[in-house]
Amino acid sequence: MHHRRFERVKWVGLGVLCLGCSGAAAAPRPQRAAVRPGVDVLLTDSLALVRGKRIGFVTNIAAVDANGVSAITRLRAAGLQLVALFAPEHGLTESAAPGEQVAFGRDTAGHAPIYSLYGQTMAPTDSMLAGIDVMVVDLPDVGARYYTYIATTIEVMRAAGRHRIPVIVLDRPNPIGGAVQGNVLDAAYSSMVGRLAIPMRHGLTLAEAARLAQADLHLAVDLHVVPVVGWHRDQFFDETGLPFRAPSPNLQSIEALFDYPGTCLFEGTALSVGRGTDAAFRQLGAPWLDTTAVLARVNALHLPGVAFSAVAFTPRQPGDKKFADTLVAGIRWQVTDRKRFDPTVAAVHLFAIIRSVHPDRISIGGSFDRLAGGPVLREALLRGDAPEAIVATWAPALAAYRARVTPFLLYR
Repeated sequence: MHHRRFERVKWVGLGVLCLGCSGAAAAPRPQRAAVRPGVDVLLTDSLALVRGKRIGFVTNIAAVDANGVSAITRLRAAGLQLVALFAPEHGLTESAAPGEQVAFGRDTAGHAPIYSLYGQTMAPTDSMLAGIDVMVVDLPDVGARYYTYIATTIEVMRAAGRHRIPVIVLDRPNPIGGAVQGNVLDAAYSSMVGRLAIPMRHGLTLAEAARLAQADLHLAVDLHVVPVVGWHRDQFFDETGLPFRAPSPNLQSIEALFDYPGTCLFEGTALSVGRGTDAAFRQLGAPWLDTTAVLARVNALHLPGVAFSAVAFTPRQPGDKKFADTLVAGIRWQVTDRKRFDPTVAAVHLFAIIRSVHPDRISIGGSFDRLAGGPVLREALLRGDAPEAIVATWAPALAAYRARVTPFLLYR
């Protein structure tokens, strides 16, 4: 099969850059230039890629244009033929709970079938792809490894490649910028919450991850990217001028996205991460947590860019079944300097402190290794290794990762 890699896409203002730069302080800075997500660029600059073709569209309602209009609505208004919609985790309308299987359905507006890619199958089947000329992917990723949209995109690429169907990724900004933090996944522990050997905070856009996946996984697919225009790696989402839509039911704010690469690790423990509250992934706790003792120790560390405070919360229908309708003693994360904040480092320190205060209560569950990208972090934490020593072991793999992904980067 002949692979045409990106030649037909009109590139605007792109380059290969340093991945390690993050953003500046928490307060949004003046916007440098108008930022246009891939869906806007497709419809103004690259319509030839899809005009007259039968399209399978992988998306959800959080994928909107620069004016907040649904990508589905925009494509249909342009006269494009959406013959099938494909829904990722949480479904097309984001109404499904985390981990809940998404059912098939039908789009009443366009009368197209809605196929679930998070249910009985995680990949498009042969029958789903029948009659499709091109697959288009527009999903708002969150910038953390433990999120299923990269894996869904990979499964779409793999299945489409078998049928010689091109895949077009409509790119979006990484909402938390280009910083690279955390450990790198061991490829032997690949899963839907970590398909590639990338760090916990990977610093990529979805299209860059797709390019990396094509090379790393040897995917025989005709991949095209419609890039974001006007976005820079050191821009956070609230600096772009684009409308924010929650990418999932429990990530309701940009602030939650910054904490998520660290707090999500606690999903694999006995602690609640605030599901079922208005601050999910910005706080964690348990009815038995001694917040006074934990806060005294963690605040004494003066971790860069973050402050911790006591909070009480009551999860309502939390989805993870942790402490439903129970008053929880918790710890709230507050980012004070986005540029200096490393949520993965904060998570390791906080885990170690909570375990020292409650050695028999924090317990690690079966999902921890999947989130952590292998057993190494769990084993180090349970041995009682110093957090500084644990974090130091990540440096060589992070350096190798930065070098490895450089050819696949698209933005300055």
